[in-house]
Amino acid sequence: MMMPSRLSFRQLLLGVFLLIALLLSAASLHALWTLDRLAAHSRDGARHAIALSEQAQRLAERGLAMERSARQYLVLNDPAFRSRYADAWREAGAALDAVAAGLPQAPPALFADWRRHTAAAWEVLRGAGPRGARQQALGRALAPLAAIHARLEDEVKREVERRNAALLAELEQRRGVLTGQVLASIALAAALAFGFGAWLSRPLAQIETAIDRLGGGAYDAAIDVRGPGDLRRVGRQLDWLRQRLAALEQDKARFLRHISHELKTPLAALREGVALLEDGVAGPLSAQQAEIAAILRQNTASLQNQIEDLLRYNAAAFQAQHPRRASTDLAPLLEQVIAGQRLQWMAAGLTVTAAGSAPPLALDADQLGVALGNLLSNAVRFSPPGGSVRFELARVDGRLRVDCLDQGPGVAPDDAARIVEPFYQGQRQPPGARRGNGIGLSIVHEYIAAHGGQLQLLPSARGAHFRIELPYDPGTPAATHHPTAPSQGQTLGSDPRFSPVVFST
Repeated sequence: MMMPSRLSFRQLLLGVFLLIALLLSAASLHALWTLDRLAAHSRDGARHAIALSEQAQRLAERGLAMERSARQYLVLNDPAFRSRYADAWREAGAALDAVAAGLPQAPPALFADWRRHTAAAWEVLRGAGPRGARQQALGRALAPLAAIHARLEDEVKREVERRNAALLAELEQRRGVLTGQVLASIALAAALAFGFGAWLSRPLAQIETAIDRLGGGAYDAAIDVRGPGDLRRVGRQLDWLRQRLAALEQDKARFLRHISHELKTPLAALREGVALLEDGVAGPLSAQQAEIAAILRQNTASLQNQIEDLLRYNAAAFQAQHPRRASTDLAPLLEQVIAGQRLQWMAAGLTVTAAGSAPPLALDADQLGVALGNLLSNAVRFSPPGGSVRFELARVDGRLRVDCLDQGPGVAPDDAARIVEPFYQGQRQPPGARRGNGIGLSIVHEYIAAHGGQLQLLPSARGAHFRIELPYDPGTPAATHHPTAPSQGQTLGSDPRFSPVVFST
């Protein structure tokens, strides 16, 4: 016999369906058999009642024929009437035997009296003597027959009622049994369906969880799917895919580290050569040569920054998978981040404020400090001179919430869904500023997702509105935010194509 784990999902599903169908079919067949049996009892009872009534009526009719023939014989003294009495007596006796057989609870004396009185009447008809005396003797013999027939009719009615009552009692008893069997069958079928459904859905849930983990870049845990054979094969294929993706991720990280370090060496030589040229070590430079040297210096510095950013993003992606959690009060951490960039936002003529508080949360203070610092530097870069950047800290529905609002141009609707992609740069860049590297928000997203939280881009009447939500309970699912519609204006929040964007793994 094959084990359930060797069967396919389709075979197990079909087997469960057939098992439940067999169970319900058995209950239905038993119900039909019970109904047929009750119907047969009902038919037998009806036939018995009709036959018994017919025999009782025949007995009464033959009794009247006996009495009439006997009296005619005494008046006319014709032997033919006595023969008629004998024939009617014989037929009545057969009817009486049938009635007696159908009335097992009737008093036996009742049938004995009938036989005794009819036999007495026959003796009168066979005897001799004065006519008047014989008529009186015949009257005494036949007179009780009418009462006996009436009592027999009553006994027939009681027997029919008794059989009907017994049939109704059996019907009620069978109905109770059938009701119990049907309810038990339904309950058992529901239990089987629920049990097998839960057992069959568990590997599907394991596959879904495994796919989510692969999509989130978690390649460390092996994938082991329990259940039907075909789903176990899918689990083995997913585990092979996990190992393949993990190897590719390691190859990518190793390639980025190697290529970055390999590029830094010749790049340092280029920067040193450009510096020597600008210092006039090889001789004085003309105006055009100095301009070319300045272009070389600017581009080599930009290339070095991009290589360093690439290394920093690669390190952040690795560190995000291994957060070092400790109880951290976010308000002082936020103040520290703001103070760390004081020179930048003061030079831009901005005002940065933080308000609110929340209970401490177990998190990696270094990673969250980097995430908040990237949000602040992003807001400082896009905010106009004289603008403000506002941080709001609160606990809402068991989740720590950090809002960052600036007064810049906001995020273009076409860029909203892609701003956390590595190296992606949006359309609305500040005028005159060097284009960023496009990894700041990517690092924020990596660190927040590593803590089980969400980074959201929300509508705002002016500027960009980013929100970080972190759960106090790691098992609490993220809540979807539905903000109110902002006022009209040339900003992200007022664009009819824009809706809240939630960035989560």
